[in-house]
Amino acid sequence: MDLQGRAVPSVDRLRVLLMLFHTMAQIMAEQEVENLSGLSTNPEKDIFVVRENGTTCLMAEFAAKFIVPYDVWASNYVDLITEQADIALTRGAEVGRCGHSESELQVFWVDRAYALKMLFVKESHNMSKGPEETWRLSKVQFVYDSSEKTHFKDAVSAGKHTANSHHLSALVTPAGKSYECQAQQTISLASSDPQKTVTMILSAVHIQPFDIISDFVFSEEHKCAVDEREQLEETLPLILGLILGLVIVVTLAIYHVHPQK
Repeated sequence: MDLQGRAVPSVDRLRVLLMLFHTMAQIMAEQEVENLSGLSTNPEKDIFVVRENGTTCLMAEFAAKFIVPYDVWASNYVDLITEQADIALTRGAEVGRCGHSESELQVFWVDRAYALKMLFVKESHNMSKGPEETWRLSKVQFVYDSSEKTHFKDAVSAGKHTANSHHLSALVTPAGKSYECQAQQTISLASSDPQKTVTMILSAVHIQPFDIISDFVFSEEHKCAVDEREQLEETLPLILGLILGLVIVVTLAIYHVHPQK
């Protein structure tokens, strides 16, 4: 009996120690989210950083705008007409999380009247050369409040609406690299407001949701096809000019060395 009496406090102490260890592990694994938009020289561009255990695990720089259609009453108060709200992502508070195969960035602004959620996934594919890992943007969700007066004017059925992407596979990038694209990209979102489609416009994008090696430093860039094509269009005239100049110089040199008789 005496041994049993002594064993009970020992078990209780063990439980307390395990609870303390679990709590400390949760605290140590807490994620910090930093809004560094003030460092951007572009007032429309936001910079978000998610850190876990003191290490950067997600970085995102981009400008975003949402084109939101909504109904208002016509002057006869019988018919409905469709207006359009242009909502830009401002430098608001943000919440994010990281993971081994999933990362998420959430941004809230205008007193949480608007919320953006971007979900990234990392996947492995069997290719002819062997397994290949990539990451992509797999889901976008935009929550907006059409009763907010800054962007919406007398909206019919004003209130919270949610717009979601469907079967999205965007910003596909090889694992270990960041995605960069200065060109505009559009993503269509189906709204809970009946028969309404919200358009998300992204630009000046630089994102890396996985495998960040150095704090606050993007890995090697994987540029989008549009940027690569524009870069080629910019450099091609220069290359052709250099080739033409070289041909002229060679021709003159040959003429100088072997003058015609």
